Amino acid sequence: MSRVLLVIDIQNDYFPGGAYPLVGSDAAVAAAASVVAAFRRGGEPVLHVQHVWDEPEASFMRPGTAGVKIHEAVKPLPGEVVIVKASPNAFDGTELCDVLTRLDASELVVAGMMTSMCVDSSVRAASEQGFDVALVHDACAAPDLEFGGVRVPGEMVHAAFVAALGDGFARVVSFQDIIAQ
Repeated sequence: MSRVLLVIDIQNDYFPGGAYPLVGSDAAVAAAASVVAAFRRGGEPVLHVQHVWDEPEASFMRPGTAGVKIHEAVKPLPGEVVIVKASPNAFDGTELCDVLTRLDASELVVAGMMTSMCVDSSVRAASEQGFDVALVHDACAAPDLEFGGVRVPGEMVHAAFVAALGDGFARVVSFQDIIAQ
């Protein structure tokens, strides 16, 4: 049984100048890059997930744009698997489960974007499929949201989703915790 790093949707559109910038994306990608480097040094598998929104109404992650590309700081190396997905759950309609089975994965370490959408959906799915999940909280970022006329700052969105995931779906860790392992 092995540990696998799952880097979810750390793509250019989520950064300043992109089509849908998130709160704290620069700090999150720096943390994620540190985790990616640690996994590579240790010879542990790194899997990348890339969201492609190929619909006429797509406002970001559109095919053929610079925004859909995986951020340079966590760019896949030759031989690292890239799972392309079209829905928030990285397991939905993809070969992710098959890849994890081939790798004999028992633990998934997750970093990515958006905490409130694709990270949330994928972590819950991974947990429900029996994986031990470690969510690297400071290697994730979320957007500002609004509900009922109330603006919810991205930091609070992130905190609420991490708290919920930590309450039954994942062990919440920092990037420094992972690097120390």
